[in-house]
Amino acid sequence: MTAYSSLSHAAVHVPPGRQTVAEAEDRFRSHSPDVTLTRGVLQHMYGLLERSVADADEQPSDLAAHAALKLFEGPGVAAADDIDLLIFTGIIADMEEPATAHVVADKLGLKCPVFDLKNACNGVLNAIEVADAFIKAGQYRRVLITTAEVSTRESRWSVDAQDDVLTALPSLSTGDMGSALLMEASERPGVLGSRFFANSWGWPAATLPNPYARHRTLGHLHIDSAQLVASFEGLPHRLRSAVREIGVTTADLDLVCIHQPSVAFTRVACDWVGVDVDRIQATFPTHGNVATNTIPLQLATALESGRLQRGDLVGLFGFASGASAGVVVCSW
Repeated sequence: MTAYSSLSHAAVHVPPGRQTVAEAEDRFRSHSPDVTLTRGVLQHMYGLLERSVADADEQPSDLAAHAALKLFEGPGVAAADDIDLLIFTGIIADMEEPATAHVVADKLGLKCPVFDLKNACNGVLNAIEVADAFIKAGQYRRVLITTAEVSTRESRWSVDAQDDVLTALPSLSTGDMGSALLMEASERPGVLGSRFFANSWGWPAATLPNPYARHRTLGHLHIDSAQLVASFEGLPHRLRSAVREIGVTTADLDLVCIHQPSVAFTRVACDWVGVDVDRIQATFPTHGNVATNTIPLQLATALESGRLQRGDLVGLFGFASGASAGVVVCSW
């Protein structure tokens, strides 16, 4: 019997803490009194209303574990003991060593193999690609993909010059969240295809330096938005071609999920992919850029609202700093 893999469940944990754009802007002004920040700029530039903020004592592993426990409570979900592999894909880890996946597994009481996989905001999509290959090869039957971000802690509240404001503002639009996806062996084709591409010359556009590599000097999240958009040169065309190679068109898709680092970028990405922005579930305005969580959040939201049904054709499109672009097409 041919082995297939299928995405079967998705869940997210949204921290209860909230920060409005007015609160974020006021805090920035108090820490950067020598620069000017126009009131309402975060909503005007990014479309942000408020963002999710985790409790100060919660680590990425906590948010990921919360999401996984919520997933296990869902109807028809395999028990935690049946998980064969756990992958953690968050950008921000609990620690440099060991892999945060171990911490998540310990909090869930899992005894299976684990590892971390990181590729900026495309980590979850890459984990789907890896899990699909493992399951089709017969290596594992149930793979739990987890991620979490506490990126609000990397907000740049203080800058020294007016020229630094634009590279700091994106850090004020991030949000915290945890997510979990379950992939299982299936008798029917679930993941129909995936393709990934990279322009690695674009890596300087968005950086968060490692303090250990910098002799324990804490770096800041630095994003040049114009340079970041430019770093995707040529990737949208390759992504559209990849969808056709998989054997579908965007018009065939019942649900489209796309990475949402801002409202403006979402519109650009929709144009790149060739879908109307009205087909996208808008998650950024009320959560912020939740990085690796954006696609799981859209899947979980669609499931909870009944918009996503078993058998629906789903397109997952990712754009991440580095730069990389990817697509996963699956039958849910």
